[in-house]
Amino acid sequence: MKKINVRKIITTVIIFLTSILFLLPFAWMLSTSFKIEADVFTYPIQWIPERWNGFNNYMEVWFGDYPFYIYYWNSLKVAVFTTVLSCTVSALAAYGFSKVRFPAGKWLFFIVLATYMVPQQASLVPQFILYRQIGLFDSHLGLILLGSFSVLGTFMLRQFFMGIHHEYIEAAKIDGAGHWKIFWRIALPIVKPAIATYAILRFIWTWNDYQNPLIFLRTDALYTIQLAMQKFTTINGEFYSLIMAAAVSAILPLLIIFIFGQKQVIDGIALGGVKG
Repeated sequence: MKKINVRKIITTVIIFLTSILFLLPFAWMLSTSFKIEADVFTYPIQWIPERWNGFNNYMEVWFGDYPFYIYYWNSLKVAVFTTVLSCTVSALAAYGFSKVRFPAGKWLFFIVLATYMVPQQASLVPQFILYRQIGLFDSHLGLILLGSFSVLGTFMLRQFFMGIHHEYIEAAKIDGAGHWKIFWRIALPIVKPAIATYAILRFIWTWNDYQNPLIFLRTDALYTIQLAMQKFTTINGEFYSLIMAAAVSAILPLLIIFIFGQKQVIDGIALGGVKG
C-alpha cells in the first residue's frame, strides 16, 4: 500500500485555497460586468447575477461613444510588431555575444548590460526631444521602436545560447556553414522555447505599458488600451458595471496568451535548468 504523504496533501490544499483567494477579485469583476448597475454593490455578493444584463455592457464598451475596438487594434498592432522586432534583435544580438568571437566582445556586452542600470524615467526627456526632432512623436512606429531593443531580452537569450555546445558550431563551420546559417538552422531551433518565453513576456509588457503611450501619444485615435481604460474610467466613473466590462476586455488577450503559451514558458524554464 502506497504511503500517504501528509505534507504534500497539506501543501496542495494551502496552494489551492490561496489560488481561490487570488481568483476572487477576477470572479467579482467578471460577474459585475454582466450585472445591471443597481445590483453591483448588493450584499451579500451575487456571484451569479439574478438580473442578467446580457452583453449590453460589452456592446457599450466596444461600440459605444468611446469604442474599444479602435484601441484594441492599436494595442494589438503595437504589441505584435514590438514583440516580433524585439525577439529578432535580441536573438541576433544574443547569438553574436555568445558565439561570435570578435575583439572587445565581452567589454561591449558589459557596456550594453550596464545600460540596464539606467532607470527608464531618466531617458524619457532625451527620448521625447529626439522623437520630436525626427518626426516619430505621436506615432505607433515610435512606440514600436521604443520597445524593440531590450537589454534584458539580449541578456536572457544570451544565457540560453551559451548553453549550446561549441562542438555543434565547430562542426557546422567545418561543413562550410556561416554564422547566419548556423544561427538559423542550428542555434535558433535549440533555443526556440526560450525565444517563445521571451516573446510572451515581451507581449505582456508591451500590452500593459502605460508610461510610454502616455508620454509619446497625443492623438486620441492612436491611444492604446491602457490609455483608453484611464479615459473610459474618467468618463464613466460612476458606472462600475461598464468599467468592469472594459477591464475584462482589456485583460482578455493576456488570459489567452497565458492559456496557450504556458507550455512554452514551462519548456523555456526547463531548458534553462539543463546543464552540460
